[in-house]
Amino acid sequence: MVERIQKLISFMQQENVFKLFYVILGIVLFSAALMSFMEPDLTFISAIWWSIVTLTTVGYGDISPVTLGGRVIAVVIMFFGIGVLGMLSASLAALLISKKMKENSGMCKIDLTDHIIICEWNHRARAILKELRADSKTENSPIVLLADVVGKPVDDPLLFFVKGQVNEETLAQANLAQAKTVVVLGDDTIDATSRDAKVVLSTLTIESMAGEVYTVVELVDKANEQHCRRAKADEIIIGSELSSHLVATATLDHGISRIVSELLSSSHGNELYAVPVPNQLAGKEFLDVMVAMKREQKATVLGIQKGRGGELITNPNVDYLVTAEDYLVLVAKDRPV
Repeated sequence: MVERIQKLISFMQQENVFKLFYVILGIVLFSAALMSFMEPDLTFISAIWWSIVTLTTVGYGDISPVTLGGRVIAVVIMFFGIGVLGMLSASLAALLISKKMKENSGMCKIDLTDHIIICEWNHRARAILKELRADSKTENSPIVLLADVVGKPVDDPLLFFVKGQVNEETLAQANLAQAKTVVVLGDDTIDATSRDAKVVLSTLTIESMAGEVYTVVELVDKANEQHCRRAKADEIIIGSELSSHLVATATLDHGISRIVSELLSSSHGNELYAVPVPNQLAGKEFLDVMVAMKREQKATVLGIQKGRGGELITNPNVDYLVTAEDYLVLVAKDRPV
């Protein structure tokens, strides 16, 4: 915050905004002193009010000069005031336009907390952004795009842009230390091997700077998964593996791909959620929890996650004891409350 104020003050000094303020203040005080001297019934305080009203061309008419000297001063203030205020308005407009241009070109430092950072921009990043905005949990969440593209690619008031490759400087600009989740996507402009290598390097940089931030990374080749694990990625998604598994499953059980697509999409139908175990269900057996969630929340529990982002147990035994630290992985139309 202090750094932003310092930059604002520096810019205002470069644009001579402070000098214009001083000039306007001098005009108001000097003209008020002259008017209070020329007009016998006008106090200095009332003269200051008259100077401000006249300088801004508002002209309420509650105070009017009656002497020749006062009217001459008024004419000078009227003509001179328009030019000075025009210069001030132009400087303030330049300040706002410059700030907006820097934001759209990815030059501003991001001052956010608990935000999501998406590294690289491609058709998958666009789909991810669309899905995040379709989910009630993240529809109003601030998201930072870190990519080497010309400008902010979509019109989203809560999408902030940082231009450049993933490195320490751009990650610091995106305020990685205060982020909640980082998504590292592959660079589609390079070959698959180089693409995965770049993802691993980006993950290493992120984890070395902010190891507590949850990282989701995308790989092409499963053979590179071990490298991402050594880089301490929290969650690794291998696109080719998911695609091949889905095709094989659809070949064996026709129509299954439509079910998977519905569960993965936030824009229609039922969705997958991972939610904390309700207090009243902690310590109960899995079967009791599953029945209670279906009856009370109209949700179908598929498994248990041991802590946020921890080990996943699908289809647990009916006598599995659910703890307060567990998360329920379930299917529901809306996120359970």
